[in-house]
Amino acid sequence: MAKESVKARQRKREVLVAKFAEKRAALKAAGDYAALDQLPRNASPVRLRNRCQLTGRPRAYSRYFGISRIALRDMALNGTIPGLKKASW
Repeated sequence: MAKESVKARQRKREVLVAKFAEKRAALKAAGDYAALDQLPRNASPVRLRNRCQLTGRPRAYSRYFGISRIALRDMALNGTIPGLKKASW
């Protein structure tokens, strides 16, 4: 699992991106790059990282479920995701 501080930093970035989204879009449309430089760095959506909602794991992220492959496998084996089961042939 990721450290709590890393998960908190990610949540803080998500809030900043949402807060400055309209302002960033307006400045980019106007071509005012000097004003864009004045915005906080964490307000840029490029700085976000896809992380597992349960564990905070940054790798092996499944966009459809929003969790990592390990959490997805555990949930599938426990039967907590409807319609999903482990394949065996």
